Amino acid sequence: MSDAIKVGFVPLAAAPRGILVVFCDDSLKVGPATAKALGAANELVKRAAAAAAFKGKSGAALDILAPEGLKATRLIVIGAGKAEALKASDFLKFGGVAASKLHPGGGAMTIMAELPDDAMTSEQAVAIAAGLRLRAYKFDRYKTKKKDGEEGGALHAEVSLGVSDAAAAKRAFASAGHVVDGVILARDLVNEPPNVLFPEEFARRASQLRKLGVKIEVLDVKAMQKLGMGALLGVGQGSARPSRTVIMRWDGGRKGTAPVAFVGKGVCFDTGGISIKPAGSMEDMKGDMGGAACVVGLLHALAARKAKVNAVGAIGLVENMPDGNAQRPGDIVTSMSGQTIEIINTDAEGRLVLADVLWYVAKRVKPKFMVDLATLTGAIMVALGTEHAGMFSNNDELAERLLTAGLESGEKVWRMPLGPEYDKLIDSQFADMKNTGGRHGGSITAAQFLQRFVDGTPWAHLDIAGTAMGAPKTDINQSWGSGYGVRLLDRLVADHYESK
Repeated sequence: MSDAIKVGFVPLAAAPRGILVVFCDDSLKVGPATAKALGAANELVKRAAAAAAFKGKSGAALDILAPEGLKATRLIVIGAGKAEALKASDFLKFGGVAASKLHPGGGAMTIMAELPDDAMTSEQAVAIAAGLRLRAYKFDRYKTKKKDGEEGGALHAEVSLGVSDAAAAKRAFASAGHVVDGVILARDLVNEPPNVLFPEEFARRASQLRKLGVKIEVLDVKAMQKLGMGALLGVGQGSARPSRTVIMRWDGGRKGTAPVAFVGKGVCFDTGGISIKPAGSMEDMKGDMGGAACVVGLLHALAARKAKVNAVGAIGLVENMPDGNAQRPGDIVTSMSGQTIEIINTDAEGRLVLADVLWYVAKRVKPKFMVDLATLTGAIMVALGTEHAGMFSNNDELAERLLTAGLESGEKVWRMPLGPEYDKLIDSQFADMKNTGGRHGGSITAAQFLQRFVDGTPWAHLDIAGTAMGAPKTDINQSWGSGYGVRLLDRLVADHYESK
């Protein structure tokens, strides 16, 4: 796991090195320590702002080269907007904006973590540091040629954040940095090509969490056959790559306390099977394991920061390929639950994988709740675009906590409906159910399908098809794979489920 930016914390009054980054509000006012550091350059900022029509809006940046009167090589002024409008997620954005001003080859940068009216809190400064690292991430390990000016293709910079309490910020970042590592791990997994990251290799990489104290159990095809996981195995039977299920356990909470559980769809490549997809953009289907990637990244974050919680992560890993042994439309499979499923469309495969893993977790783990994540339907993007993941839940408390965690982390969710009117759309005349309910309400009928396998456990389903891969670039993510969900779920756990 590469770390392109090294972040440290220094006293606010420390002498700046390299590029100097400061913050102002929408009246161009800066904090007292910042004003002192700028000295005569305060007037330079005002003149440059007037020339560039810079108004200090949140996230806007004014870049002044070789500023007169300062030792800094560049002076960057980032707008914080109106103080009363600031949100916790804005500080992540500020870090991303600062990182965007670094050039390949790196150097040094000093950020004065001070708002016009007061020094930033340790939590706000830590969010800036996290935003820096998230924005700097780049996946280019398979490039043998770099563009001019790129040294290794990535940023390598030393950034110092000037804060009021450097020791407190350093302690806080020790934990938050592990969450960033989890996001980066999830991004790496989503970005890997499918000839490299197939089910067995994915299981091997998940098993590396043993180094952090996570207990790992890998179920091979024989073990899953013994358990009766016919739904999951049916998806992978057309592939030369055997399927796997991985169960990850972090026991950081009180002994005997029921764990929280997270389940991820891990279709390492999805051709659609016999119901084959069109050729256009099929290469993107290497990212159809974004849910499983998130679960691995989350378990990494929880274990690395030694979260005081018992947590289980479970991922079903398959390839959906169309060879002579592939399942067909019209086949009927028997799930681990004993319920039978008529296959209407082999491209509605993720729900089959999740069905058996959800049932396994509900019955074998008996968790407080389950949250599953899956790049499940294109229909959710029709409904919500790429700004929100679709959330479906049978439990109002869990749903509200996820909504709040989404707003606080910036990884937003939007609750979608469930109901018997939708559930009857997946009834089958030949089996207990069919694996698709037709074109209308496609993301809802997919969630209804999953609900039949949670056995009454409090549960939420996150359809992350629009947010996990190929989403528009943001201030903190320039990668195709976003690592969506790691920060959201870590926040959920930290706020509500860790023992004190």
